[in-house]
Amino acid sequence: MAPKGSERVVKKIVAENRKARFNYEIIDTYEAGLVLKGTEVKSLREGKANIAESYASDEDGEIWLINSYLPEYLQANRFNHEPRRRRKLLLSGREINRLRAGINREGMTLIPLKIYFNDRGRAKMEVALAKGKKLHDKRESEKERDWNRQKSRLLKDNG
Repeated sequence: MAPKGSERVVKKIVAENRKARFNYEIIDTYEAGLVLKGTEVKSLREGKANIAESYASDEDGEIWLINSYLPEYLQANRFNHEPRRRRKLLLSGREINRLRAGINREGMTLIPLKIYFNDRGRAKMEVALAKGKKLHDKRESEKERDWNRQKSRLLKDNG
């Protein structure tokens, strides 16, 4: 048995939106559950999902994931799911109200960052409340990334 303080958090990342942090300024992140069918879970476990072009939307007091791609599970034949169907995100009422305020009042966007399985085997999604970056902001973040890369090379060579 493991000691009490050494709790391990295991996250198996299934899909990640890598361009989100480049295209958007992340304000706040939330962990949401996903309402999935059985074949969708099996398809996720194969690790072939894509959330690069997806977004989340507020409709009738609920948050929905739109345009995410979970391919059909090959062994499920006629009991399969639609690959691009809308999926409901499970959040608490307080979180939904906070997200709705950010989307409606402040003009922010709700974007998915990654889908993963937590330590209990549940499919979770990390969703971010974000503002879109302007072109000059993107250039600035690219310059900063290049400088950090160059700085680490110099320190590695000299230090």
